[in-house]
Order: sequence, then C-alpha cells, then structure tokens
Amino acid sequence: MRLTFRGAAGEVTGSCHELETAGRHLLVDCGMYQGSRQLAEDNAAGFGFDAAAIELLLLTHAHLDHCGRIPLLVKRGFRGRIVTTAATRDLAALVLQDAAGLQEEEARHHNHNHGQGNGGDAGEAPLYDANDVAGVLRLMEGSAVYDAPLELAPGLRATFRNAGHILGSASILVEAEEPGGVRRAVFSGDLGNRDKPLLNPPEPAPAADAVIMESTYGDRSHRSVADSVREFQQVVAETLARGGNVVIPTFALERAQDLLFYLREMAERKELPAGTGVYLDSPMAISATGIFRRHPEAFNPETRELFAEGRDPFAVPGLEMTRDRRASAALAAARRAVIMAGSGMAAGGRIRYHLRQHLPDAASSIVFVGYAAAGTAARQIIDGAREVRLLGETVPVRAQIHTIGGFSAHADRAELLQWAASAPGARIYLVHGEGAAASSLAAALRQQGQAAAAAQAGASVEIAAAGAAAR
Repeated sequence: MRLTFRGAAGEVTGSCHELETAGRHLLVDCGMYQGSRQLAEDNAAGFGFDAAAIELLLLTHAHLDHCGRIPLLVKRGFRGRIVTTAATRDLAALVLQDAAGLQEEEARHHNHNHGQGNGGDAGEAPLYDANDVAGVLRLMEGSAVYDAPLELAPGLRATFRNAGHILGSASILVEAEEPGGVRRAVFSGDLGNRDKPLLNPPEPAPAADAVIMESTYGDRSHRSVADSVREFQQVVAETLARGGNVVIPTFALERAQDLLFYLREMAERKELPAGTGVYLDSPMAISATGIFRRHPEAFNPETRELFAEGRDPFAVPGLEMTRDRRASAALAAARRAVIMAGSGMAAGGRIRYHLRQHLPDAASSIVFVGYAAAGTAARQIIDGAREVRLLGETVPVRAQIHTIGGFSAHADRAELLQWAASAPGARIYLVHGEGAAASSLAAALRQQGQAAAAAQAGASVEIAAAGAAAR
C-alpha cells in the first residue's frame, strides 16, 4: 500500500491523497486550494499524477477544499467511480455547481475589464464549467452508509464512519488485501467539534496501520460550545441595542444552519428583540438548508425529534432568505438586523459588499465563526488590520470585531488527541493544518505514545502491517 500526499500537506486547503493498493489506483478527496492568488494558480497546475489512471475516488465531505478540484480531474481524463454518502452527494452537487458559476463569472469579468475574449485573444478561462460538474455528478454515487463496509473491488473495501463535521461527512477506513496480509489506512477527513446542535460527535478512529489525520486546530483549544453560544447571543443583543447590524461571514454548509438553530432558540426565549430582521443572504446556504431538511437521518437524536414533532430547527421568526442580487442589495437599508452571507473566509461572495458597508461603522459588529485561511480578507481582519482591500477599495475597520472559535466545525487539540488515541498502534500522518499546528499536534501525539509526523507535500510512504516508514 503506497500513499502519496498530493494536497493539504503543510497547509489547510487542497486535500488530496493518492493511494495505490490491491492493484488499484485511487484518491481520497480532490480539493481546491483557497486563499491567495498564488493558490489560484496552484489549482490550475497539474495533479502530480495521470487523472485518467485513477480508478476510484472516495470523498469524505462536500467542502470545497475537499471536493473542489474533482471537476478538473474529470476535465483532465478521470472516468472512475466517485463514492460518498448520499448527503455528501447532494451537497457536493450544490457546492460544485456554485463554484463553476463563480469561476465562469470571474473569467467573464476579467476578460471584460481587460478587453479579451472578443476575437484574437481567448482571454482567461474558468478552471472548469457547468458541463464539467455535470460529468462529475454522472460518476458520483451516494452509496456509502455509515459503518457498512463497501466492496470497491476484489480485495479492496472501504468503510465510511461518521466524522461529525458537516452533514454526511465521513472518515474512511480503506482495507486492502496485499501480499503479507491486510493493510488498513484511515483517512480522518475533517473531524467535528463535539457538542454541536445538529450532528452526532465523530466516531473514534478504528484500529489501523496508518492514520492520515487533519490538524487544523492541533495547537489550540476551543471555548466550549455553551460559552460560545452565550457570547454570540450577547454580541447580537448588544449590537442591536446600540443600533448596529450584526454581520456574519458564514460558511454555507453547517455553520449557517447552526446559527439559524441558535437564533431560533434565542427567539423562543424572547432574547431576540421582536421585529429583528434576520437575513440569510447566500443562495448556496439557502439551498443547503433545504438539503439538510431532506436528510434527517444524518442528525443527532434531539434534532431528529424536532423534525418528528413538525418543528423546523431552522425556522427563525422574521427570517428572510435573499436569493437574488436585488434583494441582497436592498439589505444596505437594513437596521438593527442580523445578516449572514458567504463566504466564510470573505474570499468571495456577497459578504464582501456587506463588509464594505459595515466595517467602517463603529455601531456594527462583524462576527467570525470559523477558520480563516492565510491570505484571505477574513484572516486580515481577525489579525487586527486597520484597513482591508475589498472590491477594489480600501476599507477602514471601525466595527467591533468578534471571533468565536467554539462554533468551529473542526475538532480542537484535545478532541483530536482523543480521537487518535483509539488507534494506538498506527503511524499517524498529519495533514490539513498549517505548519505550527501540525508540528504541535505531532509532539502531543508522541507524548501520548503514538508515532506521528507532519506529512510532506509530494512525499510517498509505504504502509506495512507494522506501520509505515517514509521512503
């Protein structure tokens, strides 16, 4: 069993792991790099392998940094099976269609501004388009069910296990019959933060020879979810009381639904002032919320009970879902309102317009509720920038800035250590984390008696029954 780290090694985005085993050539995830312009160029670069030679792709979940380059893989010759859970298939269709639309729009905008695309110079082309996404969906099957082994090929099977990260997310155990015995590799995907309102917590890591494990928050702890909810509600109440708006850069999958859940609870307790406008200004988040409603089987027992009672966990009084641009633009007149818009890292989407309007307003609050990659506008604001560039303008930062880490969909350091402890004999390779986070978590894992190291981009390892040694 030979494993090569093709993405998210030494960084958070671009997850892609190449596996050659049992006579098969497969990938686990094929994600997009997110952040700076240089990362955009990396997205268009080669994969480091022949796309047409890949026979299987196992997808852990539908976030863009895990699935965002699959259409490019198809565009460059991949024709194999894509296996994932039913909820992930539905969400991935949404995410990839949106990504293709944004890339086509950005290419048109670039070519218009630079006078290209009319005759001679073909101009800038999108990384992929809607037709490429359609090709992906023809290959993608939502056949994986948690804890039910899937026979992928003779001598090769995969078991998807609940990762507790977003709807349908999974860790994947790959078992392959090879000379000398069965080899077992576990890919954590993104592991969820415990005590979330909608989903069950992650299942522990199974016994394995090697674990490929995320390390996003490997060097820090989250505040408790309960404390984070209290802080969130306090920020909302105080901002509305002083006449400002609460603006939340929101990830469309999981975070938006969590916040609707908390705002509904706040309204039921009469803690949200009557008449408060609550706006979900994200077509993707609106569609994702509909997909969430179609998959109650993926929720924890408490949330399933709400559905069984006919109570919509996302139904906030006064909620308006703004799909079209005209309705979004009209939010400029909103007062004493809560506005949630994508993207969560403020790297694109409608949130940029809301930030341009509200960052200079000292009465308003900007609330960050998730990870922000280096190079994004969100990261700059979180790190204390006095001004940021948005939509071609320099915008001063005068609003109140709040970062509430307890809402993260990722496990923190203690939860990662606990998850890994259930696979004591495995060699652990840390991915999906910046250098400091991965190094810190590796040291902590070694202290608890486990062999661990940060993965190196492009490096290959051979996985043997007694563990794995870098080649």
